[in-house]
Amino acid sequence: MWNVITLDGYFEGEKNWDLFFHELVWGPELEKLSLEQLHNAKCLVFGRVTYEGMAEHWTKAKGEIADLMNSIPKVVCSTTLKSAAWNNSRLISSEVPGEIRKLKEEGGKDMYLFGSSVLSETLIREDLFDEYRICIAPVIAGRGRPFFAKGLPERRLELVEEWKLVNGGIVVKYK
Repeated sequence: MWNVITLDGYFEGEKNWDLFFHELVWGPELEKLSLEQLHNAKCLVFGRVTYEGMAEHWTKAKGEIADLMNSIPKVVCSTTLKSAAWNNSRLISSEVPGEIRKLKEEGGKDMYLFGSSVLSETLIREDLFDEYRICIAPVIAGRGRPFFAKGLPERRLELVEEWKLVNGGIVVKYK
């Protein structure tokens, strides 16, 4: 999992794609991390809302990150989408945990889930994340959509790595 959240745990504002706090942490360090992650990705995993927003943004964007986002295989998990038109996308509409488990068992490079809080909740409940990579933006938003839903099962995590960004953000990696 890779996500940017506010210090008080929100991954977006009160509306879809209200990501004002991303600007607070974006810079050369996160760009480098993004490129490293994308170069090591066998696929990207999204829920419907994140998939639609990412497709809208990245199909119009330019640069190395855009090129990678548009070329890497993508898996969108949705019971409402009828097709997944973004280049190199595959739709999973049923048995999502089982299908994600199969993809993991194939091995190879990393799989990254971005955003997608509802899908993340499902995968957390099924214990399908090997690693949580979270960038904490230095802001208390006070409102928005929390990333971690109430009632998730307790998971004890081990801190693997952490680093402070020059802009005040912190990236943590847990397994």
